[in-house]
Amino acid sequence: MPSGTARTYDFAVIGAGVFGSWIAHFLRASGASVALLDAYGPANSRASSAGESRIIRMGYGPDEIYTQSSMRAMPLWKQLFEETSRPELFHETGVLWIAPKDDAYALAAARALSKFGVKHEILSLGDLRTRYPHFSFDRDSWGILETRSGVLMARRAVKTVVERACRSGVEYHAAAALPPAAAGRITELATLSGGRISAGTFVFACGAWLGNIFPELLGSRIFPSRQEVFFFGPPAGSTKFQSPATPTWLFLKDEFYGMPDIESRGFKLANDRHGPAADPDTQSRAATSEAIALAREFLARRFPALRDAPLVESRVCQYENTSNGDFLIDRHPAHENVWLAGGGSGHGFKHGPSVGEYVAKLVTQGGEIEPRFRLASKDVVQRRAIL
Repeated sequence: MPSGTARTYDFAVIGAGVFGSWIAHFLRASGASVALLDAYGPANSRASSAGESRIIRMGYGPDEIYTQSSMRAMPLWKQLFEETSRPELFHETGVLWIAPKDDAYALAAARALSKFGVKHEILSLGDLRTRYPHFSFDRDSWGILETRSGVLMARRAVKTVVERACRSGVEYHAAAALPPAAAGRITELATLSGGRISAGTFVFACGAWLGNIFPELLGSRIFPSRQEVFFFGPPAGSTKFQSPATPTWLFLKDEFYGMPDIESRGFKLANDRHGPAADPDTQSRAATSEAIALAREFLARRFPALRDAPLVESRVCQYENTSNGDFLIDRHPAHENVWLAGGGSGHGFKHGPSVGEYVAKLVTQGGEIEPRFRLASKDVVQRRAIL
């Protein structure tokens, strides 16, 4: 449907990434009329929800709120893929945490997995070396293997959410929404092309663009960072870097994570440390030589058989960080019918279904907002706490 239609919707959701698409889905499931807008398209190449793959894991150290959120999200993802006949969009590779001795985060994660009944195994150094001889572990390493966790095929998964939402009655608009023109309750949003979207309530779930749309409120509280991702080619004829021989993995000490060779794209790895500040509209999407060199150094140290592996693909995306990594879900303080939903902070993709369900319930039925998600908890100085 073209933008500028005269219809007034119950809700307009701005941003068709993983948060926005699931919010639109659950709002429509409640019986509401819903418009979903995106400037560049669902899971477009500039979005934080773009790219081929994302980890879905239950471990979150001491942050049990996210363990429970992931546990709720997993069956919703699986239900989506079953209903749309897209089982290939989830790969149960297992997720292996590799930690040094007495690592507080890993120990807390293991306790939480046990507490909530998440299927997992605790692996000694001997276990790690026996199961994964092509990894190189430090002598004090141990591991946690989440046996039922794995990989979501991100870009295609988001498109599938949007397609299903549209089949159920959500109306998608290819449109760039402009910021609300004045304080107070708003009845419509203008778009860059000159159209207008009218609704009773507006939900801005536009990721790294939140700070650009609301510069005074969020410009100093949303921190988009440049993140580079690499795919290296395994040896010809080898299957040891595919699942099940290689699970999805996270080296906590090194702050690198990666995945097995899925769909023959290559062995994926990425540095999880926050990169430099980035603008999602204008940042270069070409990998830097410095980041490639750092990835190769890690690869040679932890996966010696891939020391000279060819770089077959690279991507540059961004995290959309809050000050500590907690999500942002709250009402806009200057607009009673405007909501903010974002702050994925590099770990949010897996939570799309549970965030969508939570936000839809909040804006349709009311209720107390989780204090950790409130705008008031977001600082202007970054102190990353959520991994």
